[in-house]
This record gives sequence, C-alpha cells and structure tokens, in this order.
Amino acid sequence: MNSLFTMIAEREADARATVEELRAGIDKLTEQLTAAETELSRLAITRQTAMSLGYTEPDDGPDTTIVQPAYLNILAEFERADAPLRAGQLCQILDVGTEPKHREGMRARLKRLASRGILEETEPGLFVLIAKTTPRQQT
Repeated sequence: MNSLFTMIAEREADARATVEELRAGIDKLTEQLTAAETELSRLAITRQTAMSLGYTEPDDGPDTTIVQPAYLNILAEFERADAPLRAGQLCQILDVGTEPKHREGMRARLKRLASRGILEETEPGLFVLIAKTTPRQQT
C-alpha cells in the first residue's frame, strides 16, 4: 500500500510543478499582453491627436524614374502625339534604334509608366497618355 501512496505523491508533486510553471507562464503572458495593449492605446491616442491638429503625411516627392531624361523624352512625344503609340514607333521617333532589343527596352519603359498610372495600354502594345501634363523636374 505504501508504494501506491508514494506513486500518488510523486504524481501530485509533478502535477503541482506543472501547475506552478503554467501559472508563471500565464503571469508572464498577462504582463506582456498588458504592455502591448498599453502601447497600442498610446499609439491610437497619438494618431488621433496628430489628426486633430491637422497633421498630414508629407509627399515623398517626385517619382525618380519619371524625371530621368529618357522618360521625359518619351512623355514629351506622347504630349505631341494625336494617337496612341507603340514601342517601335517611339524608337523611330526618338532615334534610339529599331532592333528588337531597343523595342523591348522601350516596351519595358512604357509598361513601367503604365504601372504608375501615367500611360494606359489601350490594347496590347498600344499606349496612350492618360493626362497631357509633362512632369517637371523639381530643383
């Protein structure tokens, strides 16, 4: 009989140790949760205060891709054009070569401008300027 009570006592000791470890873990997690909730609350108050004072995010400035001379030349040609243009046509107009590598490079530039919302690809390979305004370089 003694061995049964000994086995039960050992199991109780193990269970008690597990309970203490879990409680310590819960206390630590509760402390971390409280700290995170406090930070979240402070950030929400800071955002609300900044907005009530009229703060707005500053503009990141001009798109550095668009202010490069090659892109400015492309956009200038679209300003002059009365109809949509293809990469091959732009290569001829800008006199940059009409080999496939030149047309592919031009097509990549046009796609980049389209992804930025400056050009629109009305049908595959045919591009048109969305708004007739040439970006200005900022000094």
